[in-house]
Amino acid sequence: MTESAAESAPGNPSVLPHPEAPNAGVAPAPAQAATMKIIAVTNIKGGVGKTTTAVNLSYLCAASGRATLLWDLDPQGAATYTLKGEPREHVSAKKLVAGKRELPELILPTGYLHLDLLPADFSYRHFDVHLSERKRPTERLLKMSRSLREVYSTLFLDCAPGISLLSENVLRAADVLIVPLVPTPLSVRMLMQLRDFIGHEGFSDLLLLPFFSMVDRRRSLHNEIIASTRAEFPAMLATEVPYWSEIERMTLRRAPIPAFAPASASAAIYRSLWTEVAGRMEDLPTAGDPAGRDD
Repeated sequence: MTESAAESAPGNPSVLPHPEAPNAGVAPAPAQAATMKIIAVTNIKGGVGKTTTAVNLSYLCAASGRATLLWDLDPQGAATYTLKGEPREHVSAKKLVAGKRELPELILPTGYLHLDLLPADFSYRHFDVHLSERKRPTERLLKMSRSLREVYSTLFLDCAPGISLLSENVLRAADVLIVPLVPTPLSVRMLMQLRDFIGHEGFSDLLLLPFFSMVDRRRSLHNEIIASTRAEFPAMLATEVPYWSEIERMTLRRAPIPAFAPASASAAIYRSLWTEVAGRMEDLPTAGDPAGRDD
């Protein structure tokens, strides 16, 4: 089947008309409230395939039957654009952090079964400012996510590049940290710094899962760095995402690759990546969220 035929095939169960209300068609079991996993896709550097990873893995997570939400925390809104989402009116980082708006109010359906979207907003560029004004500022994101636990089994965070107070919120809230890594010396240095920071802060229950992205095996430097980094980080995921133009075209199609080209080699790579991530998560305990924690 060609990519266009796969996209338009009436029997494709993963593509649905947009429901009228958020979460339509999703009926998660009540037990999910206690087991929601938070998966952050992040990198200090931009342009490493972070949003492509977040969109494809969240789609595959939803396609496996899990009620899934992707929260686009990057003010540039690449994930929101790719999933054809539109920001809600009268939304701001200030209102969210202050508790004047609740996350469930802002959720949009994506048109894919079990997958919803919390769209980005340009005001997210000021997230750090508003977080710094709150009591226990590094725990605010974890508190905000509580309202989602009754509905979703998995929350993906597509994070903005850089190091910030919001980044520390993400590290405190997440169960799993997926780090797309271009095979360059500076990228490996960043990974070492991230590993050291996680250890220094005592985030012992945070599962760090780096993988190589935008790989070009024709380049000797890529081969050398991949080999040396795998020796330094034996927990790295085995799947490598190559530097292919068909992966870059995802933003033109504005859809996850496994949705519009399910039989493609690119879709197979992301399915392999998700299989690895899901396998590592199987025995992972839920991140603590003490009921007594307050703002």
